[in-house]
Amino acid sequence: YKILFKDPLHPYTQALLSAIPIPKVGVRRDRIILEGDVPSPIEPPEGCRFLGRCFYRQERCGRETPELREIEPGRFVACHFARELVAQGGRTA
Repeated sequence: YKILFKDPLHPYTQALLSAIPIPKVGVRRDRIILEGDVPSPIEPPEGCRFLGRCFYRQERCGRETPELREIEPGRFVACHFARELVAQGGRTA
């Protein structure tokens, strides 16, 4: 579980962890501010549930629900582009 905090794979996890304050005076973390609407849990949208707030979203995200995939040994993520983001160093948190 420690790797989740050190190296988050999903864009939503990256945003959540960026909001955790650092308990040191003068030390700050770059925060990821999510914009957009939270989808309805009663009538969820087609495609990715994080679509409206994801900073990596593309057209495919609105058409297809991402499958839970193993990106690294023992690490699973439901994001169409997680593997590419890892390869490009696209993690932001």
